[in-house]
Amino acid sequence: MSRVQLALRVPDLSASLAFYTKLFGVEPAKLRDGYANFAIAEPPLKLVLIEGEPGTATRMDHLGVEVDSTEAVHAATTRLSEAGLATAEENDTACCYALQDKVWVHGPGQEPWEVYVVKADADTLTKRSAGSADADADADAGAEGPADAAGCC
Repeated sequence: MSRVQLALRVPDLSASLAFYTKLFGVEPAKLRDGYANFAIAEPPLKLVLIEGEPGTATRMDHLGVEVDSTEAVHAATTRLSEAGLATAEENDTACCYALQDKVWVHGPGQEPWEVYVVKADADTLTKRSAGSADADADADAGAEGPADAAGCC
């Protein structure tokens, strides 16, 4: 089963948890410090909430498509590359408390999309993905390591 992922950076994780639990009628599938996700069956959606700065507006962090296997990620990589899109692959990357294989592309407005599979749980929230705008900015600035979960999940 594939499902679309929407990752939001929210200023108040507790309030967002209460709201989305009511909106979709399900409890979070994963809840960690500064992070939560909902595995919603109907409509098929993976909603990711990443705690941001208090007092700021909620914003889209990134979009994704969760798939069932590494083979599906590789098939997406091939299809996207053959369609002329620039791709950035990551294998065995730990982010958002999960071990994942993924491929990144960017839409015409530079919105980051990932196609990914969750292979196992992990102990860490962040490891910025190479395909994220924030990771690219950090690389340009010479930053070492992740500062938050942008572009990861």
